[in-house]
Amino acid sequence: MTYHDLNARYEALIARKNAVDETRYNGIYERWVNPVLTREHIPPFWMYDPNPETNPHMMQRLGVNAVMNSGAILLDGKFTLVARVEGMDRKSFFAVAQSDTGVDGFRFWDEPIVLPDTCPGETNVYDMRLTRHEDGWIYGVFCSESKDEENADLSAAVAAAGIVRTKDLKTWERLDNLVTLRSPQQRNVCLHPEFVSGQYAFYTRPMDDFIETGSGGGIGFGLCPDIAHAVIDEEKMTSVRRYHTITEAKNGAGATPIKTDRGWIHIAHGVRNTAAGLRYVIYAFATALDDPSRVIAEPGGFLIAPYGHERVGDVSNVVFTNGAIAAPDGRVYIYYASSDTRMHVATTDLDRLTDYVFNTPADPLRSPDCVRQRVDFIRKNLAYLRK
Repeated sequence: MTYHDLNARYEALIARKNAVDETRYNGIYERWVNPVLTREHIPPFWMYDPNPETNPHMMQRLGVNAVMNSGAILLDGKFTLVARVEGMDRKSFFAVAQSDTGVDGFRFWDEPIVLPDTCPGETNVYDMRLTRHEDGWIYGVFCSESKDEENADLSAAVAAAGIVRTKDLKTWERLDNLVTLRSPQQRNVCLHPEFVSGQYAFYTRPMDDFIETGSGGGIGFGLCPDIAHAVIDEEKMTSVRRYHTITEAKNGAGATPIKTDRGWIHIAHGVRNTAAGLRYVIYAFATALDDPSRVIAEPGGFLIAPYGHERVGDVSNVVFTNGAIAAPDGRVYIYYASSDTRMHVATTDLDRLTDYVFNTPADPLRSPDCVRQRVDFIRKNLAYLRK
């Protein structure tokens, strides 16, 4: 295969139109048939040397394993994703892809993002959440991973929340990593888009170590006056973990909260354990406009779960989001990865999303109460249908 052949295949993929998956109707959102970003969306010149003299067999020199977990923002009228790109060497980096439609045609910028290298021990970075803050900056908060030098296990790591800011996604300023005085490690941290009591507000995920939340009770909320040197003392719990629910093992913030006239809508992830391993789903809840730490609505169950081919990948049975876009026309685009391998989109609108969050019944938490809830619902519906 020649470089011309590779590039023609790549251009055909970029030009492919997406379509709503009509088999997955639920009235809440539309799932789309094709992933919006995959490793096939990587420009060939990121992986192949096109010069036949130095690459006579046209082989990959720097391969890409997966594209996943994208922050999302509207930038100059374009749907813009800052994706986690994982090379075949397991290291991840960030890259910008843009689309005019939000559901297809995503094309990466010519070069990935090169962040300021200010943390000597930092080995890997991933899962950036993007927040357009009222202070005028676009912030990226991501997981900064380093080797745990106090643990002999070669896989032991330390997770911290790295913070960068930019105006255009091209020039980036690296700030100090977030410090949480009462939590040893942090990941899945998201910056609130507005000041709260005159301070910067973060949604955190307190962790005792790199994998286990331990004493971490759920999604935290904390304030700091100076984002350049962000330090949080108290973390107040918002959406908490509960036994035998979708958040039993752990949960964490996802996309930057969406402001509505009824409250802030959060699209987060929850994890439970199964005989086949951890299962990640996406769920939603709302917090109060006057107190973004106070949960005022939490529909029972998941919003999005992995279906069909989404369940297969590097880490199977997983959907994960760290980016959504609420467009000026009221449409909402939820970008989510499946099984740590590829990126998808689900589309809805603020009316439907608000209806779902505030009018879907909460989880009664016990099987007898759940079945009574279901029976009451059925009887009400049958009474209406028999009129």
